Amino acid sequence: MAERVVLAYSGGLDTSVGIGWLHDATGKEVVALAVDVGQGGESMDDIRQRALDCGAVESIVVDAKDEFANDFLMPALKANALYQKRYPLVSALSRPLIAKHLARVAKELGADSVAHGCTGKGNDQVRFEAAVAALAPELTSIAPIRDLALTRDKAIVYAEEHGLPIKQSKKNPYSIDKNVWGRAVETGFLEEPWNAPIEDLYEYTEDPAAGLPADEVTITFAEGVPVALDGQVVSPLEAVQKLNALAGRHGVGRIDIVEDRLVGIKSREVYEAPAALALIAAHEELENLTLERDLGRYKRGVEVEWADLVYDGLWFSGLKRSLDAFIDHTQQHVSGDIRLSLQGGRATVTGRRSVESLYDFSLATYDTGDTFDQSLAKGFIELWSLPSKISARRDSGR
Repeated sequence: MAERVVLAYSGGLDTSVGIGWLHDATGKEVVALAVDVGQGGESMDDIRQRALDCGAVESIVVDAKDEFANDFLMPALKANALYQKRYPLVSALSRPLIAKHLARVAKELGADSVAHGCTGKGNDQVRFEAAVAALAPELTSIAPIRDLALTRDKAIVYAEEHGLPIKQSKKNPYSIDKNVWGRAVETGFLEEPWNAPIEDLYEYTEDPAAGLPADEVTITFAEGVPVALDGQVVSPLEAVQKLNALAGRHGVGRIDIVEDRLVGIKSREVYEAPAALALIAAHEELENLTLERDLGRYKRGVEVEWADLVYDGLWFSGLKRSLDAFIDHTQQHVSGDIRLSLQGGRATVTGRRSVESLYDFSLATYDTGDTFDQSLAKGFIELWSLPSKISARRDSGR
């Protein structure tokens, strides 16, 4: 049997032409693998058939939406994962899942290599290949655009010459990646950081300046995971889908950032992640209610490290797995309700409650009947400031 390569297939021009291009350059039979992570758009059946029409010997579609939500998005939510404090890792979270299925299918079919449609300039090449290396080190990774000189103009000519079923239209000026967690837009006029985004860029969110009346939603969490919206039980995927619609209606989740790529350059990116930012805001506030001060403070440092590891393509690394164990342990009391007000591009927490709450009204109140013993404060301050007092005497020469 001929050697095979499994290609991560999107259905677009580059990966469609990449099927024949890979075969011509390597002599391998190409198996196309399309993974549904909630990107929407075309029917996955249409994408599957297009791969066959473009020369794939086999075309496989995996519905991984629930797996993506359960095994990738929920850990990110527990970690309040925001790269550079703003980006909720939209693309970075989907790549290890796709790579996992690439490696699985390659092993099942006896393929000796996998392929992806990334350039040599971005982060995703690292994420795909580092994940495959961690899961199946015996596999070789091939990138037709990076390794086999497949440029877009060559792809268009190749498609025309071979009669491939690819719709040729005026090139979209943007590079777009999307899944159920969000949508990423780059290139085109956005490459000039001074240029403001225009409304045509957006798909997941409405104009936050539309002046719509606020919507309220109550999110119920159990051990850090959303389990109900306004009392209606939801799966993680349903929570994300419903909040995308509700928060997106109010323009929540628009992000415009100059981002430090792993490959060493800065890149201007525009993201839409309505559910992601709404859920993280709610989850962080529930943690404020239920985590001890020192644990919450320490976890915030772990969150930065976790987000950096995932952004850098190290989802399957030992350090990432160890941080997961720590984060999961922190979530044992993160259960309760958070009420959000959604309006004008903002998701604002307006209420919080939990049977696991560390908030004690009788200690916090300033009204008559509070149980806080203020007489203890003076001695506490004396001891707390004692090191400062001693060092100040030394430094002043007394």
